[in-house]
Amino acid sequence: MNFVYINHNVLDNLFYIIVSILMFFVLYDNVSRLKKYKQILLTACMSLPIILCMKFPIYIDQYCVHDLRQIPLFIGTLYGGWPTGAALLIILLVSRFAIYGFNFLTLIVYVVIFIATAFFSTKFNRVNKKKKLLFSAAITLLLEIITTYMAVAMSDFFKVTEPYIFYFIILPPVIVFFAVYLLEILMDTIHVRSNMVKLEKMEVVSQLAASISHEVRNPLTVVKGFIELLKDPNLSQEKKEQYIEHVARELNNAETIISDYLAFAKPATEKVEPISVESEFKNIIEILKPWANMNSVKIKDQLVSGSVLGNANYFRQCFLNIMKNGVEAMPNGGELKIATFLNKNDLTIKVSDTGVGMTKEQINRFGEPYYSSKEKGTGLGSMVAVKTIQMMKGKLEIESVPNEGTTLAVTFPVYLAEKAKVKENPIKLETEFLRS
Repeated sequence: MNFVYINHNVLDNLFYIIVSILMFFVLYDNVSRLKKYKQILLTACMSLPIILCMKFPIYIDQYCVHDLRQIPLFIGTLYGGWPTGAALLIILLVSRFAIYGFNFLTLIVYVVIFIATAFFSTKFNRVNKKKKLLFSAAITLLLEIITTYMAVAMSDFFKVTEPYIFYFIILPPVIVFFAVYLLEILMDTIHVRSNMVKLEKMEVVSQLAASISHEVRNPLTVVKGFIELLKDPNLSQEKKEQYIEHVARELNNAETIISDYLAFAKPATEKVEPISVESEFKNIIEILKPWANMNSVKIKDQLVSGSVLGNANYFRQCFLNIMKNGVEAMPNGGELKIATFLNKNDLTIKVSDTGVGMTKEQINRFGEPYYSSKEKGTGLGSMVAVKTIQMMKGKLEIESVPNEGTTLAVTFPVYLAEKAKVKENPIKLETEFLRS
């Protein structure tokens, strides 16, 4: 056999080992149920290269055939401890005897490898990455030398040649060194990603808590002030009623903030029902009209009849928040347009304003729990709106030009009973609305 052919077989064995390591981490990282059975998964993944290495061995010469089956045994035992090592040893011996027949020398050699590796596995898992690399290479080299002397002593036909020294004494520690390095990098990646997810969650919670605390404290401070004023015995009845009205308004504001947070934080448990979009928007417009008039904002609508499935209260709150944002985006007055377009499968709602607009960054961050483009905003209204759209299986698209205006288009699956009622071309209706 020439050197190239031997090299090819070594690369095959290396390929089986590396792919099995990667397969272990892909399954461990992506299948959450397997995290509980790490040792079983490690055993299964390391047994595969053991069998493949024996099935496709390395040919040194016509009298000497070896393979790298001991490396998966090293790795599995070091990381999984003696239970994993014992399972791999049984699989290795059963496979070896099934393929090549029983051999007492093989039995002794791999039992020694297992006992020594299992003995050091506890200490191995307690040290840092640098020590693991050095320790794994050293123990592999030591065991390769010991087992070679055992083979020479117990077998008359066993000969130690230069290719054997290279492939089965020098090369295995190098392979184990890089295999452990790969394993440590992959484990560090999983740990870092897990910690990042936890940190992100904690950051969201802390930012939400800070926003809610700030927003609730303001109305409560006002309430506290008016309660102090109500203690005045000389206060007229008219003033008392006025102060009580202020107290009630501020408490309602605090309740709204808390309700918005709960709507975001808790999953919806309310019943799902058909929602008449036209009817709901007429109610929303009536609620917003007085406030819009106070801000010199004219509301214009073009609504078609259509229904979607969802929770009516959440739907109403969602578009109240969106339209309220639109009014607030026009501090000097302007026009707020609301239109609905119905086709065979979808119902699209467009809310357009002629306000300050949004930058690309503001569009990308729309609906984040603690982000708001308004100076004193918390972002609660926007995040509740986004969550409601997601719960109703809707799709949100935002188009905006700074200092020109913003258009939010929300598309919901149309309620099945409405699909047969579509008679007019929705593209034509949309074009007419935009021209107006």
